[in-house]
Amino acid sequence: MDAEGDKSQEATQHRRQQAREEGQVPRSQDLGSAVLLVGGLWVLFSLSGGLVTYFADYSQRQFGGAAWLTADSGFLLETWIGELSPLARALLPLLAAGMVISIVTSLFQGGILFLPDKLMPDFSRVDPLQGFRRLFSMASVVRLVFGIFKVIIVAAVAYWSLQGRYEDLLLMAFLTLPQIGALLFDILFWTSMKIAAALLMLAVADYAYQYWKYEQDLMMTNQEVREEMKNLQGDPQILSRRRAAQRQLVLNRLAKTVPKADVVVTNPTELAVALRYDDQTMLAPVVVAKGAGILAQRIRKLALEHGIPIIEKKPLAQALYKDVEVNHPIPDKLYAAVAEILAYVYQLKGKPLPKAPTPQS
Repeated sequence: MDAEGDKSQEATQHRRQQAREEGQVPRSQDLGSAVLLVGGLWVLFSLSGGLVTYFADYSQRQFGGAAWLTADSGFLLETWIGELSPLARALLPLLAAGMVISIVTSLFQGGILFLPDKLMPDFSRVDPLQGFRRLFSMASVVRLVFGIFKVIIVAAVAYWSLQGRYEDLLLMAFLTLPQIGALLFDILFWTSMKIAAALLMLAVADYAYQYWKYEQDLMMTNQEVREEMKNLQGDPQILSRRRAAQRQLVLNRLAKTVPKADVVVTNPTELAVALRYDDQTMLAPVVVAKGAGILAQRIRKLALEHGIPIIEKKPLAQALYKDVEVNHPIPDKLYAAVAEILAYVYQLKGKPLPKAPTPQS
């Protein structure tokens, strides 16, 4: 059996919105780093042609050709400016790709958060006592264990990858210098990719844990749910009393207006509309009361008590209930149907027929 203090209720939308406004979203720092590492390595492999060409040309310019005869500050500045443009063209695609990967990963985890309150200084973060508690908290222990596990995984993957290229490393003594460079690049790149892939899988697991922990932290007790409903909607007891008072006001108004009606049109029990027409003071019949459900039953009961005719006209009752507000005259399109009912009611009562309603211009 649930206790009041048990967090057994799912977080409400309001609770989630509050947490988001405070910057609390499921986020894994390892996921962003791992995705950036995998993406960065792949971008480096795909777009490194320009960078390799630049360094090859740079080496040729610096170590070949005519010797420098001057090395003053003006010459060095001119040389640096001349090298800056091709270096920028080689590096900018790599940097731009890395920035895009970082932004997309961040948006995937938490979306766009605008938190101006976080810019304000928070002196609790430099409190030694609070720092000591955070250092030896369960979350810190989990991060430490996870960090050690990551180091073991990285070492194991690196060993496994290099072990698979052991024979290639032994044959390096028989290769030319360009071949050695190409082989080392290939070994380092694919070893790095395997390590990055392992870190990415660990990061996905960490994100799943962070998401689970986020959901657990947002769970609410029964008391918290009731308090939130009270804050958002008001005290249920007050709301109940207010609705009862409003219902009583409606019933009192019906008790005054329905007895003055000439006829009640029903559907047959779901809707009830009370009509009144005085050809001396009104241009058209007026809806003096209407209701559905319990209110319709109350109107029928009052009509029976006061001898007011009740006419069952389903389409007309629906049209009056939908299109005409209380104390408003009926529209022109309903004149004929209402006039027919009023004529029938006046004949029942043996009263002279009233003048026909005048269409409103």
